[in-house]
Amino acid sequence: MSLRRNARVVKIGKVNIGGNFPVAIQSMAKCKASNVAEAIAQIKELESAGCEIIRVAVKDHADALALRQIKKSISIPLVADIHFDWNLAMEAIESGVDKIRLNPGNIYKLSQIREVAAAAKLARIPIRVGLNSGSVGSGKDQVKAMKEKALAYIKNLEKLKFQDIVVSLKAQNARDTIAAYREMARYCDYPFHLGVTATGLPKEGLIKSNVAIGALLLDGIGDTIRISLTDKPQEEVKAAKLLLKSLGLRNFGPEIISCPTCGRCEVNLFKVVKDLESRLQSVSFKPKEKPIQVAVMGCVVNGPGEAKHADLGIAFGKIDGLLFKKGKPSVKVSVDRCVEVLIKEIKRIA
Repeated sequence: MSLRRNARVVKIGKVNIGGNFPVAIQSMAKCKASNVAEAIAQIKELESAGCEIIRVAVKDHADALALRQIKKSISIPLVADIHFDWNLAMEAIESGVDKIRLNPGNIYKLSQIREVAAAAKLARIPIRVGLNSGSVGSGKDQVKAMKEKALAYIKNLEKLKFQDIVVSLKAQNARDTIAAYREMARYCDYPFHLGVTATGLPKEGLIKSNVAIGALLLDGIGDTIRISLTDKPQEEVKAAKLLLKSLGLRNFGPEIISCPTCGRCEVNLFKVVKDLESRLQSVSFKPKEKPIQVAVMGCVVNGPGEAKHADLGIAFGKIDGLLFKKGKPSVKVSVDRCVEVLIKEIKRIA
């Protein structure tokens, strides 16, 4: 993994991004802000799932006013997503949000930017310069167009002595998204919010997002992420946690290493792994720099080797599994008892 890009630190409510701060997980409420009870319930569910920054669409005056009630009822930073009407940004700031997202594609008049920047500066909150490929029209080189529009917008903010900025450049495909952020990284040191826009069907969107965001994070680029899916928002948070965990950037509990199974496997490993995953959701873990590795292997070909390299592992034969602790064989365990035994051992070393 490349060294992390040295982005300046920006504070969003109680969450710092940039610098050496952890890559933060974002999602977006998928209901109208003016449906206050529904919005609050959804955000609280997302917070429980691990969301660290939440964004809501502000379509009208009722949404902007509702932000006051939402803000009072949640614990994570609240971001107002503003398009077309700069007055809504002003109202959102008055409602106490922690960050404003502006789209340079539809809020671009300097007089309007000046008013919003002044209000944001007074409130001590950042502005995200949030570009999507749809913000720059249908020209051939959308990567170049997004970069140039973002830089022009940033220059206008800087002229207004406003530098509390976050940047995003989301394309509809992984290739252009990766290229846009890599190019932009050459021209500024503001923190980046990573994502792919309008990703399509859930599984396809998950793959697109993981390819683009994962590649950039491996480059050391990215300070906060949202995996945008046409799905429940909790699925976005789960996917983001798994991505960060798989890259070794965040630790959200044990890392399960399990084989895909083949004709040599003589136990129902699918059931074992699903049962283990389900049971782990009710176990709380203290933050550690490195997650516990738990290997669950279905046969004697790779099983013992993988289990030996993990903190805890089990390699199955025909009936029983051999439990390994810190690479050393410990005791035989039946398939029926293996999840119970693994949970007990995980709790012991967690």
